[in-house]
Amino acid sequence: MNDKEILKIYREGGREQAFRLLVQSYKERLYWHIRRMVLDHDDADDCLQNTFIKVWQSLDRFRGDAQLYTWLYRIATNESITFLTQQQRRGEQTGIAAAERLSSDAWFDGDQVQAALHKSIAKLPPKQKAVFNLRYFEEMPYEEISRVLETSEGALKASYHHAYEKVKGWMKEEIDAKY
Repeated sequence: MNDKEILKIYREGGREQAFRLLVQSYKERLYWHIRRMVLDHDDADDCLQNTFIKVWQSLDRFRGDAQLYTWLYRIATNESITFLTQQQRRGEQTGIAAAERLSSDAWFDGDQVQAALHKSIAKLPPKQKAVFNLRYFEEMPYEEISRVLETSEGALKASYHHAYEKVKGWMKEEIDAKY
């Protein structure tokens, strides 16, 4: 079922049915987007739950100016950034510690290079991490990322380039240290 059909059901009074369809359609994609931001499975589940609570509370205010998936990604991204920022404020070692534990995580099935990639991405500031993940993993066009993060395409391209160069350098250091 596509977004327009879900919104039509919602507007015709099927709020709960539309929400269930929306969750079914997007929960996996949003989970992995959030998971790449926060790295830990339990934290990703919490952020996903908070995302869908916010969607439930504000779906009636969705104007349709953007695509539904863009709106959902904006909420999920903001939840992830908020979570990471709160971790930093509490003085917790944000994604880096989670990246260190990644290879022992039952949900992670990557090799050493993938672990090095995630460890390197974890070092990025939250907003730069969001840009990197949306572009690299989601392969989202800059125009869509611009809508999700509510910033200009030019700024996003620069941010992605800087993030890419940082990640590339950190990965090289990580891999060189192992071999």
